[in-house]
Amino acid sequence: MKALFSSALIAAAFIGSAAHAEQALVAAQSAVNFEARQMGVPIKGHFKKFDAKINFDTAKPEASKIHFTVDTGSATMGAKETDAELPKADWFNVAKFPQATFDSSAVKPLGGGKYQVDGTLTIKGNAQKVSLPVQLAQSGATTTATGTLPLKRLAFKIGDGDWADTSMVADEVTVQFKLALTGVGKL
Repeated sequence: MKALFSSALIAAAFIGSAAHAEQALVAAQSAVNFEARQMGVPIKGHFKKFDAKINFDTAKPEASKIHFTVDTGSATMGAKETDAELPKADWFNVAKFPQATFDSSAVKPLGGGKYQVDGTLTIKGNAQKVSLPVQLAQSGATTTATGTLPLKRLAFKIGDGDWADTSMVADEVTVQFKLALTGVGKL
Protein backbone atom coordinates (compact mmCIF):
# COMPACT_ATOMS: atom_id res chain seq x y z
CA MET A 1 0.00 0.00 0.00
CA LYS A 2 2.86 2.38 0.88
CA ALA A 3 4.49 1.74 -2.52
CA LEU A 4 1.19 2.40 -4.29
CA PHE A 5 0.73 5.70 -2.39
CA SER A 6 4.33 6.74 -3.20
CA SER A 7 3.82 5.87 -6.86
CA ALA A 8 0.60 7.88 -6.94
CA LEU A 9 2.41 10.91 -5.47
CA ILE A 10 5.24 10.62 -7.99
CA ALA A 11 2.74 10.25 -10.85
CA ALA A 12 0.79 13.29 -9.61
CA ALA A 13 4.00 15.32 -9.42
CA PHE A 14 4.96 14.20 -12.93
CA ILE A 15 1.53 15.01 -14.35
CA GLY A 16 1.68 18.41 -12.63
CA SER A 17 5.11 19.04 -14.16
CA ALA A 18 3.94 17.95 -17.58
CA ALA A 19 0.95 20.30 -17.45
CA HIS A 20 3.27 23.08 -16.28
CA ALA A 21 5.70 22.40 -19.11
CA GLU A 22 2.90 22.75 -21.70
CA GLN A 23 2.22 26.34 -20.68
CA ALA A 24 4.72 28.63 -22.32
CA LEU A 25 5.39 32.31 -22.84
CA VAL A 26 5.36 33.49 -26.46
CA ALA A 27 8.03 36.18 -26.14
CA ALA A 28 7.52 37.57 -29.66
CA GLN A 29 3.91 38.48 -28.76
CA SER A 30 4.71 39.73 -25.25
CA ALA A 31 6.03 42.98 -23.80
CA VAL A 32 7.21 44.44 -20.50
CA ASN A 33 7.26 48.26 -20.61
CA PHE A 34 7.94 50.90 -17.99
CA GLU A 35 7.25 54.61 -17.69
CA ALA A 36 8.64 57.21 -15.30
CA ARG A 37 9.02 60.98 -15.28
CA GLN A 38 12.29 62.88 -15.59
CA MET A 39 12.00 66.55 -14.68
CA GLY A 40 8.23 66.20 -15.16
CA VAL A 41 8.51 64.75 -18.66
CA PRO A 42 7.31 61.15 -19.27
CA ILE A 43 10.10 58.75 -20.26
CA LYS A 44 9.44 55.25 -21.52
CA GLY A 45 11.40 52.08 -21.85
CA HIS A 46 11.06 48.33 -22.06
CA PHE A 47 12.84 45.09 -21.28
CA LYS A 48 13.94 42.99 -24.24
CA LYS A 49 14.46 39.72 -22.33
CA PHE A 50 12.08 38.11 -19.85
CA ASP A 51 10.61 34.68 -19.19
CA ALA A 52 7.80 33.08 -17.24
CA LYS A 53 7.19 29.67 -15.73
CA ILE A 54 3.45 29.44 -15.34
CA ASN A 55 1.21 26.73 -13.99
CA PHE A 56 -2.22 28.31 -14.32
CA ASP A 57 -5.13 26.06 -13.45
CA THR A 58 -8.27 27.49 -15.06
CA ALA A 59 -10.52 25.22 -12.99
CA LYS A 60 -8.84 26.19 -9.74
CA PRO A 61 -6.96 29.50 -10.21
CA GLU A 62 -6.14 29.61 -6.48
CA ALA A 63 -3.73 26.70 -7.04
CA SER A 64 -1.86 28.51 -9.81
CA LYS A 65 1.83 29.41 -9.58
CA ILE A 66 3.72 32.08 -11.51
CA HIS A 67 7.47 32.66 -11.61
CA PHE A 68 8.51 35.59 -13.79
CA THR A 69 12.05 36.77 -14.51
CA VAL A 70 13.32 39.89 -16.24
CA ASP A 71 16.91 40.26 -17.41
CA THR A 72 17.66 43.73 -16.02
CA GLY A 73 20.51 44.15 -18.49
CA SER A 74 17.97 44.11 -21.31
CA ALA A 75 16.38 47.42 -20.21
CA THR A 76 16.34 50.02 -22.94
CA MET A 77 14.98 53.53 -23.23
CA GLY A 78 16.07 53.93 -26.84
CA ALA A 79 18.95 56.34 -26.23
CA LYS A 80 22.56 55.13 -26.24
CA GLU A 81 23.60 57.35 -23.29
CA THR A 82 20.68 56.33 -21.08
CA ASP A 83 20.96 52.66 -22.01
CA ALA A 84 24.64 52.75 -21.02
CA GLU A 85 23.68 54.02 -17.53
CA LEU A 86 20.90 51.52 -16.74
CA PRO A 87 23.18 48.49 -16.08
CA LYS A 88 25.39 50.47 -13.66
CA ALA A 89 25.33 50.07 -9.86
CA ASP A 90 23.13 53.12 -9.20
CA TRP A 91 20.38 51.80 -11.45
CA PHE A 92 19.95 48.03 -11.99
CA ASN A 93 23.44 46.91 -10.92
CA VAL A 94 23.33 44.16 -13.52
CA ALA A 95 26.75 42.75 -12.54
CA LYS A 96 25.44 41.86 -9.08
CA PHE A 97 21.69 41.48 -9.81
CA PRO A 98 21.23 40.26 -13.40
CA GLN A 99 17.55 39.43 -12.91
CA ALA A 100 14.45 40.81 -11.26
CA THR A 101 11.89 38.18 -10.22
CA PHE A 102 8.24 37.88 -9.33
CA ASP A 103 6.90 34.82 -7.49
CA SER A 104 3.18 34.52 -6.90
CA SER A 105 1.82 33.58 -3.50
CA ALA A 106 -1.91 33.79 -4.30
CA VAL A 107 -4.15 34.06 -7.35
CA LYS A 108 -7.71 35.18 -6.70
CA PRO A 109 -10.39 35.16 -9.42
CA LEU A 110 -12.45 38.37 -9.50
CA GLY A 111 -14.79 37.42 -12.36
CA GLY A 112 -14.92 38.49 -15.99
CA GLY A 113 -11.40 37.24 -16.72
CA LYS A 114 -9.95 39.44 -13.97
CA TYR A 115 -7.62 38.14 -11.27
CA GLN A 116 -5.72 39.55 -8.34
CA VAL A 117 -2.21 38.13 -8.24
CA ASP A 118 -0.27 38.60 -5.01
CA GLY A 119 3.40 37.82 -4.70
CA THR A 120 6.92 38.99 -4.08
CA LEU A 121 8.76 41.26 -6.50
CA THR A 122 12.53 41.26 -6.04
CA ILE A 123 14.74 43.84 -7.74
CA LYS A 124 18.39 44.44 -6.80
CA GLY A 125 17.99 42.04 -3.86
CA ASN A 126 15.11 44.10 -2.42
CA ALA A 127 11.93 42.07 -1.99
CA GLN A 128 8.53 43.74 -1.72
CA LYS A 129 5.05 42.22 -1.47
CA VAL A 130 2.90 43.41 -4.37
CA SER A 131 -0.66 42.87 -5.50
CA LEU A 132 -1.52 43.37 -9.12
CA PRO A 133 -4.70 43.16 -11.14
CA VAL A 134 -4.40 40.91 -14.19
CA GLN A 135 -6.85 40.64 -17.07
CA LEU A 136 -6.90 37.39 -19.06
CA ALA A 137 -8.31 37.09 -22.58
CA GLN A 138 -8.21 34.20 -25.01
CA SER A 139 -8.04 34.10 -28.78
CA GLY A 140 -7.64 30.65 -30.25
CA ALA A 141 -4.81 28.83 -28.47
CA THR A 142 -3.31 32.03 -27.06
CA THR A 143 -4.13 33.46 -23.65
CA THR A 144 -3.05 37.05 -23.08
CA ALA A 145 -2.41 38.38 -19.57
CA THR A 146 -2.26 42.16 -19.24
CA GLY A 147 -1.78 44.43 -16.28
CA THR A 148 -0.18 47.48 -14.77
CA LEU A 149 1.95 47.64 -11.64
CA PRO A 150 2.77 51.01 -10.09
CA LEU A 151 5.86 50.92 -7.91
CA LYS A 152 8.32 53.16 -6.11
CA ARG A 153 11.78 52.81 -7.62
CA LEU A 154 13.59 53.88 -4.45
CA ALA A 155 12.00 50.97 -2.51
CA PHE A 156 14.13 48.77 -4.80
CA LYS A 157 17.16 51.13 -4.79
CA ILE A 158 16.76 51.83 -8.52
CA GLY A 159 18.37 55.18 -9.18
CA ASP A 160 20.53 55.20 -6.06
CA GLY A 161 23.19 57.73 -5.12
CA ASP A 162 22.84 61.07 -6.90
CA TRP A 163 19.73 59.72 -8.67
CA ALA A 164 17.82 59.28 -5.39
CA ASP A 165 16.75 62.93 -5.68
CA THR A 166 13.17 62.65 -6.93
CA SER A 167 13.16 66.20 -8.32
CA MET A 168 15.19 64.83 -11.27
CA VAL A 169 13.59 61.38 -11.72
CA ALA A 170 10.25 60.74 -10.01
CA ASP A 171 9.99 57.89 -7.52
CA GLU A 172 6.86 56.57 -9.22
CA VAL A 173 7.33 54.07 -12.04
CA THR A 174 4.57 52.25 -13.86
CA VAL A 175 5.26 48.81 -15.31
CA GLN A 176 2.87 47.54 -17.97
CA PHE A 177 2.93 43.97 -19.19
CA LYS A 178 1.32 41.94 -21.92
CA LEU A 179 2.17 38.25 -21.76
CA ALA A 180 1.05 35.89 -24.51
CA LEU A 181 0.79 32.31 -23.27
CA THR A 182 0.08 28.96 -24.87
CA GLY A 183 -1.20 25.81 -23.20
CA VAL A 184 -3.66 27.53 -20.83
CA GLY A 185 -7.01 25.76 -20.59
CA LYS A 186 -10.29 27.37 -21.62
CA LEU A 187 -11.26 30.26 -19.33
